[in-house]
Amino acid sequence: MKIAILSRNPKLYSTKRLVEAATERGHEVKVLDVLRCYMNITSHHPKVHYRGEILEGFDAVIPRIGASVTFYGTAVLRQFEMMDVFPLNESVAVTRSRDKLRSLQLLARKGVGLPVTGFAHNPDDIQGLISEVGGAPLVIKLLEGTQGIGVVLAETHKAAESVIQAFMGLNANIMVQEFIKEAGGSDIRCFVIGDKVVASMKRQAPEGEFRSNLHRGGQASLVRLTPEERSTAVRAAKIMGLNVCGVDLLRSNHGPVVMEVNSSPGLQGIETASNKNIAALIIQFIEKRIISLEHAVDKSRTRGKG
Repeated sequence: MKIAILSRNPKLYSTKRLVEAATERGHEVKVLDVLRCYMNITSHHPKVHYRGEILEGFDAVIPRIGASVTFYGTAVLRQFEMMDVFPLNESVAVTRSRDKLRSLQLLARKGVGLPVTGFAHNPDDIQGLISEVGGAPLVIKLLEGTQGIGVVLAETHKAAESVIQAFMGLNANIMVQEFIKEAGGSDIRCFVIGDKVVASMKRQAPEGEFRSNLHRGGQASLVRLTPEERSTAVRAAKIMGLNVCGVDLLRSNHGPVVMEVNSSPGLQGIETASNKNIAALIIQFIEKRIISLEHAVDKSRTRGKG
């Protein structure tokens, strides 16, 4: 197969591991800086150009699109889809998962466990918003934040009021969530490929910190999931329409609750904690999907001749 990886930095651990895994399995791989791709969207024969070269003959594309380039990155991914290149994750699913509010609304609609979450626009509604999520302590999140940036724990009602007012004064979109104290500053990353959780890890926040992101100094360790946690993670991935993703859960007193579904989960932490070759499992998943798609096309042609 010929595989394109949309990544701004070929030296990133996740990108390098995917290249290694694909190459070891005999595939041709090209890493593309998504911001250097350009296209003619009105053409009858959709193409993607890269540094003056027309990109052709690709069987699959793996989007490793950073949050800051979601808009342009998913446009490029759509162009590959128009060229009938198999996307590991479809552009619509990536866009859906990047919109934190929309993704939570979709999960809630399907009955997936979530922290009590509130959203408001007008400063006059701050008091009602705080009450809606059960009062302080509570967590305030920037909708555009990533890797724990823009996440604030407000321990008192007054602090919550002040932080929300400050964010609103900056015209920032925020949501407010109940603080799951019993999680003890830890969360669980479930790595989903297809219809199963292939690996999981517990991320523990450092002393004095409540954000467990590895970028914030959190420590990763192996964790055993309950059947309910596994099914919750798989359901969340399916609702988002993602073939591969990281589903972040908290263990609450009323069962697992989903914090976020990440369409471009990092591989370093999960491979280290689980001692599994996650990159190879992703490439194997692509191989199986390409084969099944080719069989479906062959069957369709056979019926047409009949």
